[in-house]
Amino acid sequence: MKRKMCVVPRSVFLRNLLIQTFVLALIFSDFGMQLISLLRLPALSTEDKLEYNFYPVATGQIQFRVKTPNDAHVALTTGPQEGEPMYEIFIGGWSNSKSVIRKNRTKPDVAEAETPGILSGDEFRGFWIRWGDGAISVGKEGEPGSFLTYADPEPFGIGYFGVCTGWGASGEWLIEAICVGADNRYTKASAPPVEGVIGIGEFCWCEASGGMVPPGAVKGGEDGEPLYVGRARHEGALLPGKVKPGDSVCYVAWGGEEHGKSDYEVLCGCDPAWVPTSENNIPSNAIPGGESEDGEALYVGRVHHEDAITIGKVQPSHSVCYIAYGGKEIAFPEYEIMVRRD
Repeated sequence: MKRKMCVVPRSVFLRNLLIQTFVLALIFSDFGMQLISLLRLPALSTEDKLEYNFYPVATGQIQFRVKTPNDAHVALTTGPQEGEPMYEIFIGGWSNSKSVIRKNRTKPDVAEAETPGILSGDEFRGFWIRWGDGAISVGKEGEPGSFLTYADPEPFGIGYFGVCTGWGASGEWLIEAICVGADNRYTKASAPPVEGVIGIGEFCWCEASGGMVPPGAVKGGEDGEPLYVGRARHEGALLPGKVKPGDSVCYVAWGGEEHGKSDYEVLCGCDPAWVPTSENNIPSNAIPGGESEDGEALYVGRVHHEDAITIGKVQPSHSVCYIAYGGKEIAFPEYEIMVRRD
């Protein structure tokens, strides 16, 4: 029997070797891990199998939606594998009747709560988990309060999270609200601020979609429900606007019209102030929130309009704050602007 040998051209071999080396170097470098953490993870499925799927996390929180009849499990670890130290959050365990936090797979559980019917096999249910200063809290989407909390006297650094299902249940997951930015969890507008704006600091913008509001979101207005400070991309611009959970979008103003964006970012983790100003008088501690399609820094403003407090974009070169309202882009020369507290 004759055997045929497959000959790979030297140029192809070298090219493939180079690509593989580059990819491996990228993955195992800090820069590569940051790039991975910036990705919004797609929908994923987990089998009826208690084996975690791990992903890197560069922030002190995750937010997700899950569709499963019971036992949605989340692990928080230092590396991409099970082992000690490890926190596990079991949501809807014990036939969808109870939720707990467990450390190092050791009983008794460090926190537990009766949560009958918290999960559903017919629809996605949203949750958030956040950690910091030794404390872990777990809550439902749209509810600022937690239903599980634990203060660990011996905390550890969390670099990965894992998800799985089991005990007769498979699941579908949507992982949301991963902080974006070049410094692991913080980002600035890339456009330079207007002259005189200094020391603005760095703030966390968290990716979200479909009306989801991450923990620590900054509330900036009211229109029959709380409005949150958000921003979204449109026509080459990154536009500050208002996240209205009830409409499942972030509204931004551009080109004379109101645009509802289902994918957006939400400002989190800071306590800004709002000060009155007018035209292009931008305070030195104003917080940049985006940039125009021409690269001009945009700021976050708000106005009172039609019995609502509505968030919009301040464009200094136009000397106004634009809001999206009633399908239109409306300009106001007098407005409040969001600033960093002294």
